[in-house]
Amino acid sequence: MQFSVLAGLLAQALSVSAGTILWDGRFNDLTSSTDLNKWSWGNQVGPYQYYIHGSSEVTAYVNLSPSYKNPADSGSNQGAKITLDNTAYWNGQNMRRTELIPQTTAAINKGKVFYHFSLMRKDTNAPATTREHQIAFFESHFTELKSGWQSGAPGISDPLLRWCIGGQTKWSVNWDAGVWHNVAYEIDFNANTVGFWHSTGGDPLQQVIAPQSASTSSNGADWHVGVLELPRDGYPDTTEDYYWSGVYIESGSITTSVSGPGSSSPNPGTPSSSSSSVAPIKSSTSTSSTTTLVTSTTTRAAVTTTSAAPAVITTASSCTAAQWAQCGGNNFSGCKTCASPYKCNFVNDWYSQCY
Repeated sequence: MQFSVLAGLLAQALSVSAGTILWDGRFNDLTSSTDLNKWSWGNQVGPYQYYIHGSSEVTAYVNLSPSYKNPADSGSNQGAKITLDNTAYWNGQNMRRTELIPQTTAAINKGKVFYHFSLMRKDTNAPATTREHQIAFFESHFTELKSGWQSGAPGISDPLLRWCIGGQTKWSVNWDAGVWHNVAYEIDFNANTVGFWHSTGGDPLQQVIAPQSASTSSNGADWHVGVLELPRDGYPDTTEDYYWSGVYIESGSITTSVSGPGSSSPNPGTPSSSSSSVAPIKSSTSTSSTTTLVTSTTTRAAVTTTSAAPAVITTASSCTAAQWAQCGGNNFSGCKTCASPYKCNFVNDWYSQCY
């Protein structure tokens, strides 16, 4: 008995040595989604920048509730339901968008970091399988999740949730209703690599894709927690709901427990030590039997063939942003030239976009 107690204490001691939270977006600091309205360019408060959305009230696009989080995510008091409806057009664009941006001065775009989140859909207000959705993406689209029919692909619809590097699918799975997908992007901004950690439900994260080369471009204020839906003729808008839980960014060792770090930073942007119910683990190459790994643009099993071009093309002498990518704005340091035939269009002082 004494040995088992000591073993338990040792395991607990190891568990609190996981990563350090750089930014905490788990919605614990928000009373309701209307708190997002407190943020502005002149009053940059709270955990999120909120400006990419339609013309309706915030409750049309973002709502918070304990019932919206992953039940296994005990580190979150509540989750978020992010919605696209027929008003979710931002600044006159033809894409539907509801997105939150981390509000922080922390070094979330430096060194090796882990971007955590959990995502789920329901049968009610399900994301359309006939349109491309870009989810949890960076402005340069060097890594992101995607769902639905991919622009330029054959066929009419696609039921997959996929993880991409530069527009190319590296992992995919059927996106079934009611299943929480827990994700961590393993990004090394120094080495220009991205890896992928994943699990479902309450299972610990596992590294299913080892780090691969990527154009890891970020200014620290361009990770989009939300969804952008590309337009497609002949397919009318429908209301779509996306459920989010456990959103945070950490450095150091990865926290693999879905319950998440046990403490959160009271001031977003101020690092705080995190804890986890399991000890940090080293990188592995294990894969889930429910997923499909992709080694080329032609995927296996149920994965459709994609022909989307990489979002950013970088050479020693040029840097080109793809369609829909950011190409300008105050403090923007990414690619400012759009790929042909697109042009860089001014949206506001903080944002210009290729289209």
